[in-house]
Amino acid sequence: MSVAELKERHLAATQTVSALRDQLKQKRLLLLDTDVAGYSRSQGRTPVSFGPTDLVCCRTLQGHNGKVYSLDWTPEKNRIVSASQDGRLIVWNALTSQKTHAIKLPCAWVMTCAFSPTGQSVACGGLDSVCSIFNLNSPTDRDGNLPVSKMLSGHKGYVSSCQYVPDEDAHLITSSGDQTCGLWDITTGLRTSVFGGEFQSGHTADVLSVSINGSNSRMFVSGSCDSTARLWDTRVASRAVRTFHGHEGDVNAVKFFPDGNRFGTGSDDGTCRLFDIRTGHQLQVYYQQHGDNEVPPVTSIAFSISGRLLFAGYSNGDCYVWDTLLGQVVLNLGTLQNSHEGRISCLGLSADGSALCTGSWDSNLKIWAFGGHRKVI
Repeated sequence: MSVAELKERHLAATQTVSALRDQLKQKRLLLLDTDVAGYSRSQGRTPVSFGPTDLVCCRTLQGHNGKVYSLDWTPEKNRIVSASQDGRLIVWNALTSQKTHAIKLPCAWVMTCAFSPTGQSVACGGLDSVCSIFNLNSPTDRDGNLPVSKMLSGHKGYVSSCQYVPDEDAHLITSSGDQTCGLWDITTGLRTSVFGGEFQSGHTADVLSVSINGSNSRMFVSGSCDSTARLWDTRVASRAVRTFHGHEGDVNAVKFFPDGNRFGTGSDDGTCRLFDIRTGHQLQVYYQQHGDNEVPPVTSIAFSISGRLLFAGYSNGDCYVWDTLLGQVVLNLGTLQNSHEGRISCLGLSADGSALCTGSWDSNLKIWAFGGHRKVI
């Protein structure tokens, strides 16, 4: 068979796949007779209301000299780790605003950071394609720097996101610009599984984010520049359990819903979406029309502890609080007093759900606490 014939057959097969994908999309749309917001309204549900003191900025964490790219809360003790363009990780006491550690990184181009479940160590990764682990209890070197306790090498592209497997400090999942995710054994420093890559069901572009299911830590979801999110089972690395379509831009953020049966996404297309992992269906689109027709990309998302609220950070400095049931914006932190002066790059909720932390390109982090008549939603 000649090269020309092969090219012709490949083109025909590609067109067939595209046509079948369009047919599937139409079939799915026919099945979706309603969404979460439509059903909630039909049941007479009303949106969450916020008073002027219900969610306020109570602290500004200043110390970075560059854009803040990533943050993570420890599961206990009210500590936060943040990663910045200045090439440092800072560990903060969220109650006192004090810095407990300032870690100078071997590679300044850091993109992500994570706290271990016990709070004893932190991980980070970036353009060096390595995930570095720091033990916070290790003695500092002669120059006062905390040494790297383990380097997880294997990715062929930048490390965009990392998350420890819940309830253990021994395993970690990373996502990368090499179109794969990896499961790592931190004790040995070895990558035990690769998700994607040469496998047909893997992502076809950079993977930007991962989220591990809190109810079943063997399941995790990934978001990619190929405009899809994919569900994976760590026991079956060869293929994705399910692929979720719908976005029309890079999927910058993914986050599991508190019950573990759904997950949220945030994308360059300016929308957040809610998907069901059991049916594969899109349940809701969260989109706010802007007057200037500019649609700011969604950079990061987090759910409140009940799942009723979805916090979404945007590239224009807005931080919307969505009512997940009714699909309405109930508050914009970007319009409140002491809000950020730049792009919201990352955000996260404390383990008990009582506080939200946002990080920005203005080099600051801010802690927002529930007050007034409600402590947690």
